[in-house]
Amino acid sequence: MIRLDDIHIFVQAVDAGSFSEAARQLNIAPGLASAAVQRLEKALSTRLFVRSTRSMQLSTEGERYLPFARTMLEARSQGQRAVASDQSTLSGSLRLSVPSDFGRNLLLGWLDEFQHQHPALSLHVRMSDRAAALTRDPLDAAVRYGALSDSSLVAMPLIENNRRALCAAPSYLERAGTPSGVDDLRHHNCLRFVWSEQLHERWCFTLPKGNQTVAVSGDRISDDAEVVRRWAVAGEGLVYKSRLDLIPDLRAGRLVEIFPPMHCEPSPLNLICADRSRLTPTITQLKFFLQARCTALLEDYWQYVKVQRIQAQTYPTIL
Repeated sequence: MIRLDDIHIFVQAVDAGSFSEAARQLNIAPGLASAAVQRLEKALSTRLFVRSTRSMQLSTEGERYLPFARTMLEARSQGQRAVASDQSTLSGSLRLSVPSDFGRNLLLGWLDEFQHQHPALSLHVRMSDRAAALTRDPLDAAVRYGALSDSSLVAMPLIENNRRALCAAPSYLERAGTPSGVDDLRHHNCLRFVWSEQLHERWCFTLPKGNQTVAVSGDRISDDAEVVRRWAVAGEGLVYKSRLDLIPDLRAGRLVEIFPPMHCEPSPLNLICADRSRLTPTITQLKFFLQARCTALLEDYWQYVKVQRIQAQTYPTIL
């Protein structure tokens, strides 16, 4: 059986550079420190240190084991804090990376509400359509659309049934006509955006006959997805992006949806952490908070759509 106290002494010895110094810092006898590491080595069936009469250094196996040992100690500390403190009181800093359009027009208001609920929390927001390097950048989490390309990250779903929506302003459709199928998109001005250095110019659809991808073109590209949405509202072309981003414009009639919702590509929204050691009480509560807001936003929109359809059938336009 592996003891967490033995792991603690192992990590302390690595940081201190010797068993004697680790024992002094922990206020225990040097022999106890040495015995604890030997006990851990026996439990792991490997040598963690290469020892000599004058020096001590980590073995190859010890170097591999060290990050896992630190993670276990951090998990214990988090568990102790969770039990000892009131989880409704959050403090410290919350450092987030969020996408531009969703971040500015929806998430900022939600984060204001979250911080007002937890006034001891300090908020740091990085607004960008570049994929943050969570393992290198000083960030606690990131809000991202789509499936993860890096399986080592930890993804917490905020909304799974979200999809993209193909939309345009009424003025554009009046001028250029409404596409009747995926192939028609090749003849339209498609407004494209760059996500993390990659141009989003291959639009995917989930049609009854199977998935279909079309290469689109147009006269405008931006590395800020909000700019692309604004171009669409101004009647400059077609936009194909997350429905969450487009709901305010769809409800106001500034944009019109062109294809049936189920024919558009899934666009799940996740809260991403570099590893499980980052799953602090703050991140956990933020996840539940954002899940509730995203779910309510979509449910309210679909209820609005349902009411509009009923009213259109009940009260036809009188010409």
